[in-house]
Amino acid sequence: MTLAMLAFTVEDFFLKKATKVAPLGEILIICGLLGFIFFLGCSFISKQKVVYKEAFKPILLVRSLFEIGGRVFYALAIALMPITNASAILQATPLVVVLGAVIFLNEKVGWRRWAAIIFGFFGVLLIIQPGTEGFSIFSILAVVGMIGFAGRDLATRLSPVNMSNFQLGSFGFLMVFISGILITLFNLFIFPSKSIWVTISVEDWWIILANGLAGILAYQCLTIAMRNGDVSFVTPFRYVRVLFALFFGIIFLGEEPNNLVLCGSLIVVLSGIYIILRRNKVESKKK
Repeated sequence: MTLAMLAFTVEDFFLKKATKVAPLGEILIICGLLGFIFFLGCSFISKQKVVYKEAFKPILLVRSLFEIGGRVFYALAIALMPITNASAILQATPLVVVLGAVIFLNEKVGWRRWAAIIFGFFGVLLIIQPGTEGFSIFSILAVVGMIGFAGRDLATRLSPVNMSNFQLGSFGFLMVFISGILITLFNLFIFPSKSIWVTISVEDWWIILANGLAGILAYQCLTIAMRNGDVSFVTPFRYVRVLFALFFGIIFLGEEPNNLVLCGSLIVVLSGIYIILRRNKVESKKK
């Protein structure tokens, strides 16, 4: 899980650098295709089904729509705002997942977890800083992306469990590919004078490839961690992504997150960890 979070941060870092040399839609199309071919090849070599009926079940289609939304808006956020802020907002995903489980899955949540959810959303407000000089309209993109990923995680709870890691990987990167197409079409019709596809120089191709390879590594490590590890143990390690994002943002990108961003990040992380630990405690009591 820790390696997955490091790889996701590296992916964000190279995505931000890649947007300086190519349109975002083009980058997502290339990296989505790269990951899709990689995992499809792994399925073929492992003699697993390349095309599987489970992928067309309604719940997986809903999951796909949420993932596309999350991918599109979070990628836009990474391209347009500091990765420290975008990554910190993304850490509120578990809070939204719990809230969604209460609303849509009739999950019971006690006052302690409700308090943690409210406290966590207060942390998100500190990161966004509405009404202050530190506010960026692009923060809304990160929030919408985070909601998309939360919807994906909720739908995953109802998804088939018999799909292999490689099948899930190819399916996930297919969504990245589709996200790139949607962004490209949006730019084509809304900004017709803007270039939607460029010739990438040999010197810049390594940035695109590094972004794609980091995404492949992150997806595979995350899938292995969540499927083979003790979920209650590995899940809190998701929050090391904030530390990695701070390191890359400050050291390599020269970002300077203010005290409100740092304080809000800490609140979101602590709230998320508490919700996870509290849920595990409640579940153990039921058993």
